[in-house]
Formats: sequence, C-alpha cells, structure tokens
Amino acid sequence: MPLHDTLRRVTDRIIERSAPTRSAYLERMGAAHSAGPARAHLSCSNQAHAFAGAGEDQQALGAGTAGNLGIVTAYNDMLSAHQPFERYPELIRAAARKAGGTAQVAGGVPAMCDGVTQGEAGMELSLFSRDVIALSASVALSHNTFDAAVFLGVCDKIVPGLVIAAQSFGHLPTVFLPAGPMTSGLPNDEKAKVRQKFAAGEVGRDALMEAEMAAYHGPGTCTFYGTANTNQMLMEFMGLHLPGSSFVTPNTGLRDALTEEGARRALSLSALGNHYTPTCDILDEKAFVNGIVGLNATGGSTNLLIHLIAMARAGGIVLDWEDFSDLSDITPLLARVYPNGLADVNHFHAAGGLGYMIGELLGAGMLHPDTKTVAGDGLENYTQEPKLVDGDLSWQPGTKTSLNDKILRPANDAFQGNGGLKRLTGNLGTAVMKISAVASEHRFVEAPARVFHDQDEVKAAFKAGELTEDTVIVVRFQGPKANGMPELHSLTPMMGIMQGKGLKVALVTDGRMSGASGKIPAAIHVSPEALDGGTIAKLRDGDIVRVDAEAGSLEILTEGVEAREPVKADLTAYGAGMGRELFVNFRNVVGPATSGASIF
Repeated sequence: MPLHDTLRRVTDRIIERSAPTRSAYLERMGAAHSAGPARAHLSCSNQAHAFAGAGEDQQALGAGTAGNLGIVTAYNDMLSAHQPFERYPELIRAAARKAGGTAQVAGGVPAMCDGVTQGEAGMELSLFSRDVIALSASVALSHNTFDAAVFLGVCDKIVPGLVIAAQSFGHLPTVFLPAGPMTSGLPNDEKAKVRQKFAAGEVGRDALMEAEMAAYHGPGTCTFYGTANTNQMLMEFMGLHLPGSSFVTPNTGLRDALTEEGARRALSLSALGNHYTPTCDILDEKAFVNGIVGLNATGGSTNLLIHLIAMARAGGIVLDWEDFSDLSDITPLLARVYPNGLADVNHFHAAGGLGYMIGELLGAGMLHPDTKTVAGDGLENYTQEPKLVDGDLSWQPGTKTSLNDKILRPANDAFQGNGGLKRLTGNLGTAVMKISAVASEHRFVEAPARVFHDQDEVKAAFKAGELTEDTVIVVRFQGPKANGMPELHSLTPMMGIMQGKGLKVALVTDGRMSGASGKIPAAIHVSPEALDGGTIAKLRDGDIVRVDAEAGSLEILTEGVEAREPVKADLTAYGAGMGRELFVNFRNVVGPATSGASIF
C-alpha cells in the first residue's frame, strides 16, 4: 500500500526542518561509536572500581570480551506500575550470562505517580521530573562501561525522560522493558460515577475509597488509557519494545520470558553482537511520525504532545503542533479504550491490541513500514504477537480481524475518520484538545468566562453554588514557567456534574490535563502562557470565549481584550514546599509547551 500523501508530506517537512540539528546529532553519535567499546579506554583502576561488586561476573567483565548491559531502572514499590521491576535485574543478569554477556544496574531514576499527586503541591514537580529522569539516566550511563542498555520504566514522565537520555547515548542500542498492566478490577466507568457522586456530596469518603481501591488493586499499570499506557503504545509503534510486549500482565511466565529476551536482544544489537542497531538509527523522523499516528489512532494522552516534541529534539528532530494536527486530520480512530470507551487496556489487548492496529494502519498506508526496530528491520514485525509454547518464547502472526468491534475497528470502518487530538488556534493563543472522548455536541462551547488563578479556587466556587450557568472555566498561571504546569484532572468530576446538568462547560488553561482526559472539552497547554503575557492573562470574568474543537479555534469574542494589560499574579505560594524551592531554576529556564516545556 502506498503511503498516504499527507503522511509523506509531513515527514518530508520534518526532515527538511530538522536537517541542520539532526545531522549535527548523528555526527556526534557516529563519533561516539567510532571510539569503540567504552571499557577498552578505561584504566585498570577505573575498571576495577566498576567491576568490584559484580560477583560471579567480575572475571568476564575484566576480560572485556563479553557485552555488558547497563540497566537503568525506575523501580519503586510505591508505584503499582513499577513494583514488578523489583525482580527484573536478576532476570536480566541471568539472561545476559546465558547469552555470554553480563549486566549491571547502572543507576536508578526517580518515578513519581501523578495519580498520587493529583491536585496536590507535588504535582507541580511532575513535568519537571521528566527532565530530572533524563539527567539521572545520563549520570547512570556516564560511567561509560556499557555496550547496550535496557530501560525499566512505564509511567507518565518516566518513559519520555528515559527516551531523552537514550537519545543522548544514541550510539548505544536500547531496549525498553515494560512491566504490563494490572489485571482488570472495578470498571473505570463505575469508578468515575462514584467520583462524581462524591463531588456532588451524594456519597461519603468511605464509598469513594472502596471504589478507588477496587479499581487500583494490584501490581501493574493503571488499566485506563492514560499517559502511562500511551507511553507503552509509543514504544511499540516506534520500535523500542519487543513486539506485543506492552500489555502482558506482570508476574506471569510470558512477562518474564519477554524480559529475558529483551536482555538478550539488547546484547545482540550492541557493537559486540551480530546486529549493531544503535538507538539513533531507530528513533529517526519516520519513527516519530509513526508514534504520532499511533497517538491519534488510539486516542492517546495529550501529555504526549509535549513529550514527543521534547523526545524528538533530544535527537535533533524538530516537531511542532502543526505536524500533530495535520496527521490527526487523516488518521482514523481505531480504538475505544476508557476514557474514550468502556473497555480497559486488557480488553483492548485481548481484542487484537497493538499488533492488529499496526497491521491495519500499515495496510492503509498510514505508517512508515521501513523503520528500524529492536526486532529487526520493518514495522511489520509488530503485527506479530508473543507466545510461550512449552516454555519457549516465539512470535506468531497476530489476528487479522478485530475480536471485539466495540473496542477495535478496521481502518475502513473506524470509530471516526480523524484522530483523537485537535489543535486550536485563535486570538486567545494556541492550545490542544483531546476530542476522542468528547461527544460531538460538546465540542462547541461559547459562554462567559470565569477566571481563576488556582484549581482550588474553582472547587470553592463550585461548592459555593456559583457555577450554575454555561461557563468557560479559565485556570491560568498554570504554565511551565509559573508553577511547572500541573495536571488539573481533579476538576474533572466537578465539571462532569455541570455537564450532566445540561450546562455548556469547557476548560481553558495554560496547564495540563490528565492523560485520562475524558468527556469535558478542555483547551489545554495554552501558549503563550499567562506568565509570559499571553492573552489568557488579559481575560476577565464575563468575557465571551468560544471553544470550537470542530473548527479548531479558540477565540475571545469580547472586543478590546487584546489591548488590555496582562494581569499579574502572586505566585509566591508555588515557590516553596514539597521540594518546589529546589526547582526555581527549572521554572526560570523552561521553554514553552509548544517546544516541549523542557529545560534542555
């Protein structure tokens, strides 16, 4: 199937736009590779320090003839998604030994849970944690004793941060090893109903806690299709996971076999192996375009509009929101996974999952088929699914038909003809909206603005009975420079109640929304942000705002707003507590959301 013309056109312009920075990046990676295996350049004393704690692997490391695998782990047992990683280093070391190599934990990176910090001060460190993770992983690999690396990470900022680091060490092969989703618990729609009842004062905290614990009940990733599971999708579409590995549940034979094979594969891709495939060759412009298509076809998290831009720039590739918008316009929405439907990711995986989707999109000319991956050349490898037969891991052809058309559809009978993300532009700035879960009748809102400088102010106004009419709720001074661009997902139950009463309601903010953004139209990532003097800082209560996701517009209809002086805000409350005082330099140097909200 020939490539869709828009796919080819967008890819070509990304290649042209990125040519100077990409060529400089590849030149650096080539120089790093030509220096040869790193350990050969270390003194005996340097090497002895690196190998002193390696136990039975010490002699092999000292000989320097076997590939050495660096493990970068985001393990902690507070995150359900990362708790399974506790067992991974020993599995990886054993697999490396069987393959004639060695493996060492190079270092750990922090991993925070947005679900824990949602609506709390700690959320203001969430986005910045991505760049901290990139820095931490780079420190781990800077010992320069590794021939390849495996990265253990799943959740929201962790995978993007690890990818940024992997790009910085792009001369090394990298395999990402997931942990998989927790088994299905209380259905996500039932959990959401309890949240709304609690917000309305209809049930107490005991009922809310019971529902939350029934939904989040064991090891593994949360089962809704938020940022964490969007990350896992991307790692397959972009060729850094083994095929079909994203949504295999933790602590199973198949999961362990995939982990062991990932270690072996990483060693085989090193310069000492038989199939040298550095990360810089995998993560090219085509891989990122494939990732954007996957994001749209699955109705994935809006957070990835920021993260993909930052990830790409670490490899000299320059993406912008127009690329996302143009690809969204042509990408069919093939999946309905909560909050875009009732199914969770386990149901999605059972219905055919990513292998089925990739096959459909390849057949429709919507993906570049000729990318390099950790599974070999060609994205066709990712239409296969792993099986454990008599204890042996093998890949077999995946299903060619959806096993549940309420969850997965073929490209010629999609849930909708375009993707799940929409770029909005107008005199209020540039923003994005996740529309895959927003009903068509809610995609246009024109109403007076109520302006707030904090999400707690919104909740107080709601509890006081002030939000009883059609309203565009504006929450500003939530951008990366103001306070680290926190998610405002805790506003969702309250706004869901308003919408359920028949009111027209939308959110406009220079902050972020959760990867679980659902039925509420939310124009987020507004740029320029309020602290930069963006038009959002000039709005007043009562100004008429139009949010039109169908037309892709974000407009102030009240005359004279742009001539006003921007409002100033007292941001001292954001400056300290919960470690925020340590991130003042991040807030001072961070770039806008349109360029990835990065400190780099």
